[in-house]
Amino acid sequence: MQVLDWIVLIGTLLAIVIYGTWKTRGSKNVEDYLKGGNEAKWWTIGLSVMATQASAITFLSTPGQAFHDGMGFVQFYFGLPIAMIIICLVFIPLYYRLQVYTAYEFLENRFDIKTRSLTAILFLIQRGLAAGITIYAPAIILSAVLGWNLNLLIIIIGVLVIIYTVSGGTKAVSITQKQQMAVIFTGMFIAFFLIVSYLPENITFTKALEIAGASGKMEILDFSFDFNNRYTFWSGIIGGSFLALSYFGTDQSQVQRYLSGKSVKEMQMGLIFNGLLKVPMQFFILLVGVMVFVFYQFNTAPINFNPAATETVMNSSYADAYTQLQQQQNGIFEEKKEVMLQYADNKSEALATQIALYNDDDRANREAAKELINKANTERVLSVETNDKDYVFIHFILNNLPRGLIGLLLAVILSAAMSSTASELNALSSTTTMDLYKRSYAQDKSPQHYLKASKWFTLAWGVLAIIFASAAYLADNLIQLVNIIGSIFYGNILGIFLLAFFFKHVRGNAVFISALITQALVLSLYLLDENNYINLPYLWLNFVGCFLAIIIAMLIEFKKISKNNRLTLLFLMSILACFSYLIYKNSMS
Repeated sequence: MQVLDWIVLIGTLLAIVIYGTWKTRGSKNVEDYLKGGNEAKWWTIGLSVMATQASAITFLSTPGQAFHDGMGFVQFYFGLPIAMIIICLVFIPLYYRLQVYTAYEFLENRFDIKTRSLTAILFLIQRGLAAGITIYAPAIILSAVLGWNLNLLIIIIGVLVIIYTVSGGTKAVSITQKQQMAVIFTGMFIAFFLIVSYLPENITFTKALEIAGASGKMEILDFSFDFNNRYTFWSGIIGGSFLALSYFGTDQSQVQRYLSGKSVKEMQMGLIFNGLLKVPMQFFILLVGVMVFVFYQFNTAPINFNPAATETVMNSSYADAYTQLQQQQNGIFEEKKEVMLQYADNKSEALATQIALYNDDDRANREAAKELINKANTERVLSVETNDKDYVFIHFILNNLPRGLIGLLLAVILSAAMSSTASELNALSSTTTMDLYKRSYAQDKSPQHYLKASKWFTLAWGVLAIIFASAAYLADNLIQLVNIIGSIFYGNILGIFLLAFFFKHVRGNAVFISALITQALVLSLYLLDENNYINLPYLWLNFVGCFLAIIIAMLIEFKKISKNNRLTLLFLMSILACFSYLIYKNSMS
């Protein structure tokens, strides 16, 4: 990091914080603070929704995901446009008509206060954990790569977000997210064009795609029902639709973004804008990761991109074995590079087969390196992460970009962390204030009282997020960890809302009991999968949780529901039974 990089990085972040704080200073009442005065235009809503979802994890983990596993991850987002249409037609008109502050207010009108409170608490648990991860993700990676103190980084990111979120509420979040998305798009496009320009002279973008294809990185669609493949067309369309429906339709961090809109039309256009742009954006970010992969076919790369892991093993008794593996890796690189150059000019089957064999050797060496890192961890009583997916893109940035642009790309990562965390703190505060504090503990207070309470709750959740971040553990892949946490809760929450929308004879007690049972079952299914007793990729938890919540509630109310609803129940149980058979079949195989 040069002086110019520091100037760009610090200047960009401070400009966003100061602008957001100044532009939205002095919220006069709780409606202005929590709903932004209902002034947001559709493009502000669309960018704010997108920025809330696109955390630093997106820009750190997604390129690394593509580097290792290719473009298949984009299937995760295939259900999103479907969800946007349903939310625009069903959720938004209802929320607007009821003039709610949070999505969970509607549940009390439809069911009862305990169902509203339980759903709000489920949201607070999963979103509170996620808020810690969105701070922790960039902090631990920047700490490992740059040598900065981890806890200091966590505190800096958290405090910057708290300043403008406490000051300006929803409007501050929405306004700053426009600036943050501008920084993010600019930085990613510059990175993409630089990567392509760094390729050898005779390797055009088209040839780069062909090289990536020869290594299996361009396999986008997988139509199998094999649960060993976590990302398939069907898991994206079905599981992804349920996840997106719950996230965008019932998660207050997203609902609050479009509740600030001027009208139903502005809210709907904002979500459609997000639905149209989100899949291409994720495709582009994955493509950046694929181009980084092609770049490292012609430029040497470490056998593990996590510098902390390398340092750990090099300071252990396994240093010589690790050095030998790196030398073997360098030899594979030199041989594969020649074959890649030949393949660019002559795309023969024989050369493609050679590339596949070299890639197998490459993967085997990297797995062997992870085993040595694990042994070094045991020897030195450490827990350094062996999986380096989250470190690939930041390694490329720091080692290959020119001065100034390194600062800009780091600003992209930190801006994304700030925008996502700000939305989460804002939503956590509004849910705590309106669904728990105002409804159950402090009714009939003045608007100024609730405004002050909202600010205090924002501060409290910000501090908790910093504490969660300080205690977090780096998982296999951060973008997967966030989606796993969401998938454990989202299906159940979505089921509660669908019961409220479409099953008029189901009452609050049945829904409350069903939600408790469903949450226990979904958590059990996740733990069974983690311990290899069954094979159920996390995306399907959204589908299973939603169906379980509806079926159990309808079974409890079986005597009261109509004949048509009983037929619906039979249909849903049939689908769940077929899906259970698929789980069993995949688990046995």
